Amino acid sequence: MEQFDVVVVGAGPVGLTLAIDLGQRGIRTLILERNPTTGPWPKMDRSNARTMEFYRRLGIAEDVRALGYPAEASMDVFIVTRLCDEPILKLHYPTVAEFRGTIAETTDHSQPLEPYQLVSQNKLEPLLKSVAERTPHVTVRYGCEVTHFDQAPDGVTVEYAQFELGSTKVQARYLAGCDGGASTIRKQLGIKLEGQGGLRQMRQICFYSEQLYDKIPMGKGRHYYFADAEGSALIVQGDRKEFTLNSDVPEGIDYEAWVREKVGPGIDFDFRILNVSPWNLNLLLAESYSDGRVFLAGDAVHLVIPTGGLGMNSGVGDALDLSWKLAATLHGWGGPGLLPSYERERRPVGKKNVEASGWAAQGLGLWRELHTNALMDDTPEGAFERLRTARSANVNHRRVHEMVGAEYGYSYADSPLIDTPGDTQAEWDTVRFLPSTNPGVRIPHIWLSDKASILDAMGPDFTFIDLTGSAAPSDIEDAFKQMDVPLKVFRRDERHVRSVYGCRFLLVRPDLHIAWTGNCLPQDSNKLAKMVTGF
Repeated sequence: MEQFDVVVVGAGPVGLTLAIDLGQRGIRTLILERNPTTGPWPKMDRSNARTMEFYRRLGIAEDVRALGYPAEASMDVFIVTRLCDEPILKLHYPTVAEFRGTIAETTDHSQPLEPYQLVSQNKLEPLLKSVAERTPHVTVRYGCEVTHFDQAPDGVTVEYAQFELGSTKVQARYLAGCDGGASTIRKQLGIKLEGQGGLRQMRQICFYSEQLYDKIPMGKGRHYYFADAEGSALIVQGDRKEFTLNSDVPEGIDYEAWVREKVGPGIDFDFRILNVSPWNLNLLLAESYSDGRVFLAGDAVHLVIPTGGLGMNSGVGDALDLSWKLAATLHGWGGPGLLPSYERERRPVGKKNVEASGWAAQGLGLWRELHTNALMDDTPEGAFERLRTARSANVNHRRVHEMVGAEYGYSYADSPLIDTPGDTQAEWDTVRFLPSTNPGVRIPHIWLSDKASILDAMGPDFTFIDLTGSAAPSDIEDAFKQMDVPLKVFRRDERHVRSVYGCRFLLVRPDLHIAWTGNCLPQDSNKLAKMVTGF
């Protein structure tokens, strides 16, 4: 049998991101996908700022942006009756170019390094596939459906069926299930999903039009939410020629007529339906993220309502937490507590994001429940109904697009790998991002004196940061060296950064989360090195 370090099941954005990072860390990785090729239809549409920071770390952020929404394209969101009508409400959000301008001019640590990016999954997956295929140590196989696996004390045997070639077995030290909400891997482990499933069934109507985007009279935007009983929303994809209209409509209706009804009379445009598929609204969390040598990530462990964009982005966070821990264990410098910390750190994030997604969806429902037939009427009563809807949406719909605390403010403060007091709780706000350098949070971006970001100064593994430029952290260097743990030392006198960060020294993990901070060098470097590596 072929031998690998890790087998990744599922080549969606989460599985591919995991495989790329593992390969970059020198881990022999096989990724198996049951479908013959990447998904043809749009799904997720936004890589948030934290995900884009991760993609920058992997060296592909600009490649992702080249496939998505142009930097100058409008990010505005509209509440509408029909596209031909005057909007009920317009919510303005900065374009990527405007966001970049804000980041460039910000001198504290309140902004991410990378803006968000609209890029559809059917554009993102082929890019990630091509990156994985050219990444050393990574083997990519499509048309391979995993049917069974067996765990042993020293590894996992994975059996998969390949089209026309029959059944094949491979061996690996670890298995990662990134195979979606109906995960075969999770089901074989017997791990249950907890929460609310099948809350509502929607139908996604994907269509193509070269003319519609330019002809929308109310203005350009990325999302158009309809004040209707079907919960309809039109999403403009990155090329502004593909669109997805999500509605709670019966199967088999005249979908072309439904699209034209939502656009309304007076807008003459050609289009063709590409695909219609059902999908369910779920708020579910796996009771466990792992079992022995098998780990789960992405939709296999958390299923959210798309409102808020916390699905794929949460999965990428899973991948970047799991990857370095698998690599460290396989390279021999990860302790026995390292891999168990994956669930300890990521499941609370998954739980919080499931709750945040439900909270955002409730906000959307609060203004939609005001819908009456009079809303569409050109009468004083209709005008009042639209005003009432606008007032509610201006407060409640913002939940859907303004959860930056959930996106990049989450903390691993209560992880056994983080140097915090024993009773510290990992807490963060869903909406507000409160920048800090408290151990457990991501190291916040700030510009250094040479105009580079501190995030770009980090090494691929652990980084010890000396913001005085004059300390001699030889003890911690020796402690990491004795354990064969890769450590980069960043030493520079950065007075402004010291004052904003509120500390002189930081120890940063491979996933860019802070493991320790202080104004003096660590008192016991050996103890710290053992703790952060799972010993």
